[in-house]
Amino acid sequence: MARGIFNQRHSERLRVRFEDESHTLRGLTTLMTNPREKRAAKIQDSIRQILYYDWSPIGFVDLLPKDEYDSYIAPVYRILAGTRSKDELVDFLYHTETETMGLGTCSREHLCDVANKLLTLDVSL
Repeated sequence: MARGIFNQRHSERLRVRFEDESHTLRGLTTLMTNPREKRAAKIQDSIRQILYYDWSPIGFVDLLPKDEYDSYIAPVYRILAGTRSKDELVDFLYHTETETMGLGTCSREHLCDVANKLLTLDVSL
């Protein structure tokens, strides 16, 4: 009898857990169908591609994980959505590369090219 009660309780917990996960999955599906969220994901991916393939201060393109520079997407987006200042983008990338990452290999000319490419993006939601 005790085993039957255990199985019933275990079964109820699994059902509740499954329902919770189903609810979560439904939420993700709703999230992905929201046009604003899709647009935000597209903007993030565009910035990610430029940081990974054009900026790439570490080098070794295609050997690093594709999300290597993802922590810099938000600050870049804030500049693009705010001031859209080329100088501010260059300063941010330069500071990130030299101070945050401790690399001394960047040239401002290269960073200007990267900033120009970032400035071509339409970041409006």
